Amino acid sequence: TLCVHSLYEEVKMLYALDFSRNAFNQPLFTNHTAFYANVTGSLSSESRERYHSLVSVQGGLHSCRQCTYVTKYSASMRRHLRKHTGERPFQCHLCPAVFNQKSHLARHIRTHTGERPYSCDVCSASFSEKSNLMKHMHTHTGKRPYSCEVCNTSFLQKAHLITHMRTHSRERPYSCDQCSASFSQKNSLVRHMHNHTGERPFSCDHCNASFSQNEKLSLHVSHYHKTNRP
Repeated sequence: TLCVHSLYEEVKMLYALDFSRNAFNQPLFTNHTAFYANVTGSLSSESRERYHSLVSVQGGLHSCRQCTYVTKYSASMRRHLRKHTGERPFQCHLCPAVFNQKSHLARHIRTHTGERPYSCDVCSASFSEKSNLMKHMHTHTGKRPYSCEVCNTSFLQKAHLITHMRTHSRERPYSCDQCSASFSQKNSLVRHMHNHTGERPFSCDHCNASFSQNEKLSLHVSHYHKTNRP
């Protein structure tokens, strides 16, 4: 079994090959080279014809025919087109996962290596993704950049603002497929589903009782196992 360090070094060596066949699984690599570029970046006549069927090129600008995306660079457009074609040419060397962008593969690789290259300069926290470091930094600065336009409540993370906005819109996008119940938060739906499945994942440490919801476990412990107070 490779240690984390040697595993990381192996992955870095793999990345050094860049657009070599080692970075792709064989069927995807074949499709990739047929549609896009070879290592030098040149396109075959067949690939060029297909490219222009998907992209309009005028005045040095490449415009996607499927959406409003426009760029000056053909390489950027080829990356963009994978969103429409579904092509995922970048395969993880360590598991079957595949991705449409090399940067997404690099981010995924860290789940195997445990690498956390983004470090907080205030505390010892470190992260595998830069976006998570940026979110963490708000806990030091006190900055709450996401504000509700209805009530002015502010939040550290955009996801928290989105959840909060449902208290105003009363949107309940998470629906149970077993009954008519719907919820504003996914975790509420997950808790509700335990009522249908009979799953009781929250177990009491003091007895054999188990519960479908953590709140019910807390009530049980406070009622039956409350320690004597002085």
